[in-house]
Amino acid sequence: MLIRILFLSLLLVFPAGAQGLLPSSAQTEETSPAEGTQESAEAVDDLVRILEDDAARAALIERLKQAAPESAEAEEAENEAADLSIARQLAEYTQGIAEGASNSVRSIGLALGNLQALFGGTMNADGEALRQFAINIGLLVAALFGSFFLLRLVANALGRMIAARVRARGVAARITGLLGLAVIDVASILLAWGLGYVLALNFGTTSRGFMGINQSLLLNAFLVVELIKLAVRIVLEPRFPALRFLPVTDGNAAYWSFWSARVISLLGYAFMFVAPMLSGLVSRPVGGAVEVLAMATAVTIGIIITLQNKDDVRQWLGQISERRGNDGFGQMLAAIGRFWHLVVIAYLVALLVVWFANPDTALPFMIAATMQSVFAVLIGSLVVGFISRFVSTGLSLPDDVRQRLPLLESRLKSFVPAVMRVVRWIVIAAVVIAIGQAWALFDFAAWIGSEDGLAVAGSVVSAALILLAAIVLYVVVASWVEYRLNVNFGKVPTSREKTLLNLFKNAFTVALVVFGAMLALAQIGVNIAPLLAGAGVVGLAIGFGAQKLVQDIITGIFIQFENIMNEGDVVTVGSWSGVVEKLTIRSVTIRDLSGTVHLVPFSSVDQVSNMMRGFSYHVAEIGVAYDSNIDAVKAAMHEAFDRLMQTEHKDEILDDLDMQGITAFGDSAITVRARIKTLPGKQWGVGRRYNEFVKLVFAEQSIEIPYPHVTYVPAGGSGASKSPPPAGRLEDQSEDSAD
Repeated sequence: MLIRILFLSLLLVFPAGAQGLLPSSAQTEETSPAEGTQESAEAVDDLVRILEDDAARAALIERLKQAAPESAEAEEAENEAADLSIARQLAEYTQGIAEGASNSVRSIGLALGNLQALFGGTMNADGEALRQFAINIGLLVAALFGSFFLLRLVANALGRMIAARVRARGVAARITGLLGLAVIDVASILLAWGLGYVLALNFGTTSRGFMGINQSLLLNAFLVVELIKLAVRIVLEPRFPALRFLPVTDGNAAYWSFWSARVISLLGYAFMFVAPMLSGLVSRPVGGAVEVLAMATAVTIGIIITLQNKDDVRQWLGQISERRGNDGFGQMLAAIGRFWHLVVIAYLVALLVVWFANPDTALPFMIAATMQSVFAVLIGSLVVGFISRFVSTGLSLPDDVRQRLPLLESRLKSFVPAVMRVVRWIVIAAVVIAIGQAWALFDFAAWIGSEDGLAVAGSVVSAALILLAAIVLYVVVASWVEYRLNVNFGKVPTSREKTLLNLFKNAFTVALVVFGAMLALAQIGVNIAPLLAGAGVVGLAIGFGAQKLVQDIITGIFIQFENIMNEGDVVTVGSWSGVVEKLTIRSVTIRDLSGTVHLVPFSSVDQVSNMMRGFSYHVAEIGVAYDSNIDAVKAAMHEAFDRLMQTEHKDEILDDLDMQGITAFGDSAITVRARIKTLPGKQWGVGRRYNEFVKLVFAEQSIEIPYPHVTYVPAGGSGASKSPPPAGRLEDQSEDSAD
């Protein structure tokens, strides 16, 4: 029963094989529908019972496994045949190249033999057909190219008028003139083409209203070839330099226009007219021989042109590299300049060999790949040229923005060129990928559409967007801080605001760099957890090894919390006094009275004295003679203060003169003290001006300010002279007096 069920199951699964396994009599005999239906129902019931029984199901699976090795071995053999070794693949590849080269040589020999047979008269041809062809084509060629020559003369005359009108005018006028000239040239081609059709339909050996196939071939070839040549002329414009947008000289424009027109005419008329015409009139081998000859001639012309321009292109690319300072892109251009001709010659030879070997599929593929590569290089060159021009021209902001944010332009000039250089290399990579895709070196489109490609592309784009967002955020925050610190716009910032804003900008920059780098690395698949752990270990090691640095930072944090000093304050820090020019979390930069800059780390600071916090005092301690009237001295000091209040310093003084009276008895003077309360940092200017007024008032009221005197006693004299001794004699005369 089990064998029967297994056999019927195989018949259900492989019906085609079952037909082959049945005997011939069973295949020829007819089975009634009722019997077939009954047997199928019984087989299904038996199969259901086997599947429901665990033991029977296991036995069925075991028998299926025993039958599987043959198919598995066949599949493995197929896989081995498909998955060849590298040596086998290389052998087959070289075999294909050798066979292609051999076919190419045979094709060239066959083509030359066919041409010799044609010109030698040994090849059969229909004489009447040749005579009719000569009449029809002769009339058509004379009318077509004659009319086109006259129309070109008219088009050139109109073109000179257009060029004269748009010379030295704007870009829009030049574009309009170029489009007008293109319309005139297209019209001349279409008129000549239409005239040729009218002539072919009404004149010649054919009946009116009919034309030969060869005439149609010539007219179609004329239309296609002349339109392609027109496209080249529009780009190069050798006739009218005023309408040329391509940056080439007149000589180069004429040179490339001449040779491109010759090659286009050679290939176009040979492949679209001469070869099909000879294939129909004589034989297909003769038409193929003409194609081979035209293709070989075009490749030869290309090689000659390449060798003629080898040095010019190398010098041109070398000059571009020198103008760029021989940077990475410039060095690449210089390397291309040294070897470009070899690449072009190898490409032309490969194109000819491939066309000889397989003109139906290989040549269209190479032409399509070449056109795609040229288009990709052209688009990439335009984008890279625009980026280079933008970087070289620079970025200029409006005057109002420059006044509000003086550092924004320089900041953008430092970031934008770097970003543009990255974009330029991305464009170059895209061009290389497009060329590789065109030549089927790799299937980038399929890979980028796969799950892995989308994941990689998404990661790279996300990382780039994170870095770009970090740069933009830094520029925004730095510009905002710069705007807040600009005293010419908005609210004038205080010293505390200056300090905190600069500290905030520094801390924000560090945090942004760290977090931006971490997020970008995380997006491209880097596990940042070990980096964070390593950073913690490194930070701990630095903490133990750089205790001074840690002490600087901690002390700086507490100094900022206590707000003991800010930028612009006059302070005494340690043994240095001066104006605070820069304050970071680790140190303070002080410029003293002589202009010397001192960088004082906070670890060496045990005391900070701020002379500009809240308000200040100018303390005037003036010594007067013992016989002076103290009340008169105080009145004189008040009068000096009154005069001070009449000057521009009155707005800097916060209170009346604080007269404190006698504070000390010196050897030769009595010290009288007074204080003037001022705005913070204004005490020095107020004090200097007050001292000037005290000197003037004391002189007016004959109040003596004591100073050391020297009494001169002449030798042998009894009286003391208060006049000063002669210069240079004081020391000697004093010694004589002592004697």
